[in-house]
Amino acid sequence: MKIVVIGGSGLIGSNIVNRLRLNGHEVVAASPRTGVNTITGKGLAEALAGAQVVVDVANSPSFEDQAVLEFFETSGRNLLAAEADAGVEHHVALSIVGTDRLPECGFFRAKVAQEELIKASKIPYTILRSTQFFEFVEGIVNAGADGNTIRLSPALIQPIAADDVSAVLADLAVGVPVNGIVEVAGPDCFPLDELGRKFLAARNDKRPVIADVHARYFGSELNDRSLVAGDNPHIGPTRFHNWLSRSLAQG
Repeated sequence: MKIVVIGGSGLIGSNIVNRLRLNGHEVVAASPRTGVNTITGKGLAEALAGAQVVVDVANSPSFEDQAVLEFFETSGRNLLAAEADAGVEHHVALSIVGTDRLPECGFFRAKVAQEELIKASKIPYTILRSTQFFEFVEGIVNAGADGNTIRLSPALIQPIAADDVSAVLADLAVGVPVNGIVEVAGPDCFPLDELGRKFLAARNDKRPVIADVHARYFGSELNDRSLVAGDNPHIGPTRFHNWLSRSLAQG
């Protein structure tokens, strides 16, 4: 099976490419680095020729509200049009748990726009919404910095290892389109402020974490449903403390 991974040079994309190649599939790692650009359309038709499946894990180079919206809308339109021309049979896309619950966040609004383009196309699809990656916890914690302290919401979060997300995406890519949304999440839920303390303690970072119900998460106030999966998600096997120990050992 020929599978094209859009964003195939990134954290998730390169992982998916390796998994699919090990299973014997013909895989194209498509990204600007390999001459495929979904914004300009350069190299897109050539990459998609003969492909049965496209996995879209591309991300915007800018997180500014308007820029990220324009990225996902332009990329989505160009990619879906090229897929229709190429006769692609399954479009798989990575999105985020909570996109429809946190409209104050420009990045989440952009992901909703991307999802709507996919649903409106005539290409069979599967959208995987993931909870936040362990790999992004440092950025989340630092975004809560207030001088020498960290202010984080005590709302629940259900983070997951990027490797576990990649495994589910690789499985979905070779499966039957669900024409809907499925979710993947980590095995444990934590109050976000507690997760921040665990992360900082492991790094020997002495900054105190203050639980603040009004602390913003990239523009949004949270509740206990904002960042956790719904009923019957795929559950990644990796626990946060195991991932944290490995990441520290790897330097």
